[in-house]
Amino acid sequence: MRAPEHTPPGSRRDSQLDTTSQRRPDERTGTAAGEGTGRGLPARLVARGLLPDTGPKRAFAAATFINQIGKGLFIAGAALFFTRSVGLPVAQVGFAMGTAALIGLAAGIPVGHLADRHGPREVFRLAVVVQALAVAGLVFVRSIPWLIACLCVTELAVSAGTAARGPLTRAVGAPNPTRYRSYLRALNNIAVGGGALAAGAAVQVDTRTAYVCLVLGTAAMFLVSAVISSRIPSVPPVEVPEGSGRWPALKDKPYVALTALDGIMSIQNQVLIFALPLWIIGHTDAPRWFVGASVAVNTALVVCLQVRVSRGVGDNMSAGRTARRAGAAFLLSTALIAVAGGAPGWAAVIVVVLGVVALTVGELWYTAASFELSFGLAPEHAQGQYSGLFAIGQGLSNAIGPPVLGLVCIGWGKPGWFAAGALFLVAGQVIPLVVKWSERTRAQSGLVTETVT
Repeated sequence: MRAPEHTPPGSRRDSQLDTTSQRRPDERTGTAAGEGTGRGLPARLVARGLLPDTGPKRAFAAATFINQIGKGLFIAGAALFFTRSVGLPVAQVGFAMGTAALIGLAAGIPVGHLADRHGPREVFRLAVVVQALAVAGLVFVRSIPWLIACLCVTELAVSAGTAARGPLTRAVGAPNPTRYRSYLRALNNIAVGGGALAAGAAVQVDTRTAYVCLVLGTAAMFLVSAVISSRIPSVPPVEVPEGSGRWPALKDKPYVALTALDGIMSIQNQVLIFALPLWIIGHTDAPRWFVGASVAVNTALVVCLQVRVSRGVGDNMSAGRTARRAGAAFLLSTALIAVAGGAPGWAAVIVVVLGVVALTVGELWYTAASFELSFGLAPEHAQGQYSGLFAIGQGLSNAIGPPVLGLVCIGWGKPGWFAAGALFLVAGQVIPLVVKWSERTRAQSGLVTETVT
């Protein structure tokens, strides 16, 4: 780890975050760490981990929360708006959404590079504004070509925002960005759920006016998020070392391998929302309502435990070990879900609950490990570019996850669940080896990555 470089007082603008000086948690004093640590309700919320301890963290958390409410509105109502209000065929809507999602992945690396050179806050804010305008434009869609065009712009903006969010989270969340990002993830689960519930009102009314209000409400949430993000201090670019090249992320073989492994491990995100509901309804005697209950169990555990789990992940090596444990938890989960296929009614419910708990524990472990590795194995001057590359693996997992799980887990039955679990287990065991490979490569090249703990 590189020793911190202390910046003399007054040597930088107060409106900028200092990314080259990171102090340990026990060294934080003054307003940077002390906001909300006085008396009153905010102090109690900070002490319990329910409220971030600094103004920039709170501003970014608020912007993210509002943004994710918009996401919840969109994912719950977009498909119905396109089919029931616009009147487009379901198959064509699915094709348009899938095509846009794949095209959107292309923006990650170049936009991440822009964030590295011009500041992630500025790129993030612009991406959210473009996303809002593209979503608002959906109310004028009447044909598939225009739908594809609007969705492509939307997905490109989403990808750009994701690439910029990585270095912004690292800077704002210092000195422990993994814990802060875990806090954001717990918050996001609440926001997306709230947005989805709100979308239910438009779906229940099921009129053109209701769906248009849903779409415009989504765009409004994104615009509010952009406004709030203006309160986040600007993050100055880090000087690029000589000889590092313009696209170091694409040349970093260990990180590319990590991205591929992360894509494999991220397929587990589709188990709960795709494979498990089909398995419960078609291959077990569990009641149908338990599909929703299983999601509720997962959401509650993530909200309550994500930050606590992240406390044990503070560097690359601990993240690698945590990923290994996550792979074992995923195998246990898929094995339990497979066994539920031959169990009677309430026994199947109990076994599935245990499987969902094991899946969630693995998800919590792997999310914390993934957060740390995405930051810790990327050089400080190219955090945005590396963040964009890392997001490609997760994006591809969202695209290939449903068909792979449908073929393996639903098509093959119980053996398929065990095969999927074995794949997660192997990927989890390989990740620590890739971490060592990356550390060794950087040591040989003299490029040391600063780990913020």
